[in-house]
Amino acid sequence: MKTVGDYLLERLRDWQVDTVFGYPGDGINGILAAWTQAEEGPRFIQSRHEEMSAFQAVGYAKFTGRVGVCLATSGPGAIHLLNGLYDAKLDHVPVVAIVGQTSRSAMGGSYQQEVDLHSLFKDVASEYVETVNVPEQLPNVLDRAIRTALARSAPTAVIVPSDVQELAYTPPEHAFKMVPSSLGFAAAVEVPDEGGLLAAADVLNSGQKVAILVGQGARGARRELETVADLLNAGVAKALLGKDVLSDHLPYVTGSIGLLGTRPSWDLMRGCDTLLTVGSSFPYSQFLPDFGQARAVQIDADPTMIGMRYPYEVNLVGDAAATLRELTPYLLQKEDRSWRSGIEDGVRRWWEVMAAAAMVEADPVNPQRLFHDFSERLPEDCIVVADSGSAADWYARQLRFNDTTHGSLSGTLATMGSAVPYAIGAKIAHPGKPVVAFSGDGAMQMNGLAELITIKRYWQEWSDPRLVVAVLHNNDLNQVTWEMRSLQGAPKFPDSQTLPSVDYAAFARSVGLAAMTVRSGAELGPAWGSALAADRPTVLDVHCDPDVPPIPPHSSWDQIQKTAKSLWRGDEDRWGVLKEGVKTKFQELRH
Repeated sequence: MKTVGDYLLERLRDWQVDTVFGYPGDGINGILAAWTQAEEGPRFIQSRHEEMSAFQAVGYAKFTGRVGVCLATSGPGAIHLLNGLYDAKLDHVPVVAIVGQTSRSAMGGSYQQEVDLHSLFKDVASEYVETVNVPEQLPNVLDRAIRTALARSAPTAVIVPSDVQELAYTPPEHAFKMVPSSLGFAAAVEVPDEGGLLAAADVLNSGQKVAILVGQGARGARRELETVADLLNAGVAKALLGKDVLSDHLPYVTGSIGLLGTRPSWDLMRGCDTLLTVGSSFPYSQFLPDFGQARAVQIDADPTMIGMRYPYEVNLVGDAAATLRELTPYLLQKEDRSWRSGIEDGVRRWWEVMAAAAMVEADPVNPQRLFHDFSERLPEDCIVVADSGSAADWYARQLRFNDTTHGSLSGTLATMGSAVPYAIGAKIAHPGKPVVAFSGDGAMQMNGLAELITIKRYWQEWSDPRLVVAVLHNNDLNQVTWEMRSLQGAPKFPDSQTLPSVDYAAFARSVGLAAMTVRSGAELGPAWGSALAADRPTVLDVHCDPDVPPIPPHSSWDQIQKTAKSLWRGDEDRWGVLKEGVKTKFQELRH
C-alpha cells in the first residue's frame, strides 16, 4: 500500500528535491516511515535542532537558487522552525516547511503538542500555508507550496496531520470539488516596455556623476552591470546581500554600503547626481543621496518592492539581467572620466587603508586581520558565510571577493547563529566546493558548537572536505557592546555581555575535526594555510581583541575622538593602545 507519506516523498522526487533538512518526532512518524522504504531519496539530513534545519534549508537555497526544504514534527518542532523561516522571508529565499500535526480526531481537544499551526505560520508563511486533511489534497498543496516559494522567493508551509500521513494515498479525481495538479515551474523573465526604458535612459544619460547600487536581485547580471557601469562611468556600491554580485577587484566597485559599509560607498552617494538601483531594497535611506540631490531609476523584479526607500523618478519592473540588456542600447557612452577616476582613487586608498588597519597591533589578535589574511588566500569558487554581529562588520569591509566567490549572511533578520548551519546547507548542496564560515563566540555558544556534530556526521561524504569555521573568540557579545557604547553612551554591562570562555578548538577535536588555536596575528597566515589545505573540516579558534571598534564609514577622526570617553568610560588607557592605528586609518581616508 502506498501511503500519503510515501507519495509525499515521491512528489518531492518528481520536483527534483534531493535534500530535506529535518529532525525527527512522532508527529512525522508516517513520513519518516516512508523514508525507510524510499531507495531514491530525497536525502534526509539530520541537524541537532529544528531551527538549524530551517537555516540549513536557507543556506541550501541561497547557494543553489533552488527551493530548500525542511521538516519538523508537530508542536515544538514546528515552533523551532520559525526563526530560520523568518530569515528566509526577510531575505527573500524560497523554502518549503513540511510539518506534522496532531491527529485530526484529537484536534480541538487540548491534546499533546496541539498547536494552531495556521495561526503560528500565517505571518512567516503568509504567501502560502495549508493543511492536508485528505490524501487527495496532497499533490495540489505540495505543488502550490513549491511553486509559490519559487515564484515569490518566500517561505511556505505544508501541514500534514499524523494520521493523514499513514492513510492509503488516493489521487484527486476528475470530479467536482477535486483539485488535480501538475509538476513544473518555469519562471517568467519580465522586462519593461520601451517607454519605461527610454525614460530610464533619459535620466541616466543626463547625469554626470552616476552611482549604481546593486543587491542580491542583481545576482546573475554581472556582465550586464559591468557594461552599464562602463558606459555611464559609474561607481558601484553593494548592499550587504549583494556582496558577491560584482568582484571587489573591479576598480570602480566601492564595496558595501550602510552602517557596515565603506568610505568610498559613502562618498559615492554623497557626490552623485544620478542613482541607478538594481535588485536591492536597501533600507537605510540616510546612506543614499539626499532627497533632491539625485535623479534616480530603480530596477526590481518584485513590483511590491519597487519605488521604495528613495524618490525614484523611473521605476522599472523586470529581471535585472534582461532589463539591463534591453536598456543598454539606449545608453550613451560618457566621455568625461573625472568622476570615475575619483571613485577609483578612493577605492584604491580604501583597500590600502583596510590592509593597514588589519595590521594594527591588538591584544591578542586584531579581528580585522583574521578576515584580511583569509581574503589574501581566498580559494577559487569559495562559498563564504558570516554570522550576525561583529563578524558581519569585517565580512562587509575586509573581505575582497573575486568573480568566483559566493557569499551571504542573515542580511535582513540579522539573526545570530546562522553561519554554521548556512555553511552546512551550502556544503550539502556543493560538496566539491570549499566553504568558510565566520562566527562570533556568542553565536557558537548559541548553536554553532552543536552543529559541529552535524559536520562531523557528514563531512566524509564530501569530495572537497574543506569547511572552515573561524571563531572570533573575545568572550564578549561584541556588536551589542559597541552599540551600547556608541548609541547609548553606556559602558559595557558585563552581566549581559561577557561570555564564559570555551575552548572551541578542543571541542572540535573531540568530535574528530581538525582545529587550531590562534593567539597572535603572526599565527593567522599559517593557520589559514593549514585550514585551507586540510583533509577534513577545521575550526580556527582565534582569540580576538574585543576593543577594536567597528566605526561607521562616515565617521571622521574628530567624531571618533569626541566620543572616545563615552565609549571607554574610565578605560582611557585601553583606548590609547589602539588610538594611533585607528587615527592613521581615518586621517588617510579624510585626505
